[in-house]
Amino acid sequence: MARQRTPEGPPPAPAVQKLRVRYAKRGRLRFSSTRDFQRALERALRRAGVPMAYSAGFHPHPKVSYANAAPTGTASEAEYFEISVTDRVDPESVRAALDEALPDGLDVLEVVEAGPGSLADRLEASDWVMEFRGVEQAELQRAVDGLLARERAEVTRMFKTGPKTFDVRGAVVSLSTAASDQPGCAILRVVVRHTTPAVRPDDVLTALRAETELAPPTPPLVTRLAQGPLQPATAGVADPLAADKGGAGA
Repeated sequence: MARQRTPEGPPPAPAVQKLRVRYAKRGRLRFSSTRDFQRALERALRRAGVPMAYSAGFHPHPKVSYANAAPTGTASEAEYFEISVTDRVDPESVRAALDEALPDGLDVLEVVEAGPGSLADRLEASDWVMEFRGVEQAELQRAVDGLLARERAEVTRMFKTGPKTFDVRGAVVSLSTAASDQPGCAILRVVVRHTTPAVRPDDVLTALRAETELAPPTPPLVTRLAQGPLQPATAGVADPLAADKGGAGA
């Protein structure tokens, strides 16, 4: 019987602190993929001298947990990840060092010490804004009214396992339009409940096109403004780090 291999050297140092990080994806960096960000973050953690905790085994990797990343091509003011460290650190010092080490357009906005509970469980909904150039508000509002009047609005999207049809309308908490400061430009604000499969901004656009054949001349500029606990009474999205800021970290 072959002997079971065991990793050489001492076991990795234990984690003593967990940090939760909010960052923004802006400008041309909105086209970076999740994998692109993961590579950039691991380099930045090394440059910033963050005392990362590592997994055990033959191929140790830094203990980083990513949460519900925005689709490639969309900007965001509310992306999150968690890291575990082997020495206690000052969260604001980590924020400044990581922000300096990451490329412009990947901006670290907030670092807090993690309290009890799961960050992923708090990410119940997202608040998106979509800017439609070359579309009048009245045209966009007609499509919104049509979608809101329906009980279901199914779209089909290609997944790794093949095409899948799912309901968009059930995930939409609120839809509203506004005029932009720029002539001939309309703004759509949408709060979407996180579902499986996730309803993305492009799915909402597909559903709107089905209502009135809405056809913007250029793809809308999409930004996630917030993600966190859903507030049904106001159709708003709360700060998922509020509980961590309100008490001592664990």
